[in-house]
Amino acid sequence: MARHLHLLPLLCLAVVVAAAPAYAIFHFGFSSELEHPYGGSSYSRHEIWRRAALGSKARVARHRAMLAQVLGKSGDISAADVTFSPHSDLGYWLTVGIGTPPQPSKLILDTGSNLIWTQCKLFSPTAGQLEPLYDPGKSSSFAVLPCSSRLCQEGLFTKKNCTDNRCLYEDRYDNAVAGGFLASETFTFGVHRNVSLSLGFGCGALTGGSIAGATGVLGLCPGTLSLVAQQSVPRFSYCLTPFAERKTSPLLFGATADLRKYRTAGPIQTTSLLRNPVANLFYYVPLLGLSLGAKRLDLPAASLALNPDGTGGTVIDTGSTLAYLVEPAFEEVKKAVLEMVKLPVADRTVEEYQLCFALPRGMSMDKVQTPPLVLHFDGGAEMVLPRDNYFQEPSPGLMCLAVGKTSDSSAPSVIGNVQQQNMHVLYDVGHQKLSFAPTQCDEL
Repeated sequence: MARHLHLLPLLCLAVVVAAAPAYAIFHFGFSSELEHPYGGSSYSRHEIWRRAALGSKARVARHRAMLAQVLGKSGDISAADVTFSPHSDLGYWLTVGIGTPPQPSKLILDTGSNLIWTQCKLFSPTAGQLEPLYDPGKSSSFAVLPCSSRLCQEGLFTKKNCTDNRCLYEDRYDNAVAGGFLASETFTFGVHRNVSLSLGFGCGALTGGSIAGATGVLGLCPGTLSLVAQQSVPRFSYCLTPFAERKTSPLLFGATADLRKYRTAGPIQTTSLLRNPVANLFYYVPLLGLSLGAKRLDLPAASLALNPDGTGGTVIDTGSTLAYLVEPAFEEVKKAVLEMVKLPVADRTVEEYQLCFALPRGMSMDKVQTPPLVLHFDGGAEMVLPRDNYFQEPSPGLMCLAVGKTSDSSAPSVIGNVQQQNMHVLYDVGHQKLSFAPTQCDEL
């Protein structure tokens, strides 16, 4: 299959044939549950932290590659930047039903992906593919999108991607490449009540890498191929439990995504969602600065800004684990942490962590007191991160900063899912607002 496909990263620029917006469904809303790959694993919490962090480099490289293609700078991305990590256990997934009758499929929830895709039984299995695979032959609602469809004719899809009246695609997700053809199908969501939505999606197979225990991806980025665009989703929210706790996390759509309906551990704060002037790749937020405790960090004013040419800025992402900051901002955070944390810097390093401290013998990170890391947004909103949202303990006796550095000034800074854990985060897509509040997510 792979040798017949043209490389076509599915950025949030293509145009999809969407079903009629399900206004009634989102008026009442519905919910699902998110799981993490470590939910049923035997890994220790140290191993969980380390494995999750290891895949972050591949995620950041993907962000850079997507943006570089839009800006016409793909040549700036070297082969070393896009090599697979041995770990792909970054995100949270949900189980959806695909087809009529519904077949269960585990899709990674990704606010940084556009395409919805799953592995299909029409293709020969590959090493990274896991059963059960979705079988279109057992569904009465499956339909191939023909070359005459807008999805094939517009945007990134051209006639060269059409074979036997099927629109071929190839998409990269962090540590995996998947390819196949585009189709439409009924997707069933819900925990307390089920709702069905008609969606365009990719039906294919893995052609490289792996996606842990999931079978596909549910794209939720602002672009036209995602669930958000296809169904005109007005708002959605999630509340991520720390993945080392192995608990499910709520995912809410439509009217149920309302922070005022739920108990929070702090005030609800709101800032804007920004549009990239070049393309709708990610959800950008207006991060203006950072503080460590009461100390406001001296960051260059332009270091976090979204530029008119589409470079820079800060994105909030469910598929990233660690936070990543452009070099000037990271160096200020590192300097402040070194001043504040009264522990010796570790003489050994852990891959993907750029600053670690040695804990006294027999002491865990839980006993270390650190000031909160505060993210300051336009409009006065402040995301206050306690210790566990910006430090991790990837091995006994080692406390590491869960913030990485990107030396590419054109790449966006990233707020990862570690920073969002035990935070109820609401995307008000219709009004271009992001709201958040500290919340005990397993009690939501």
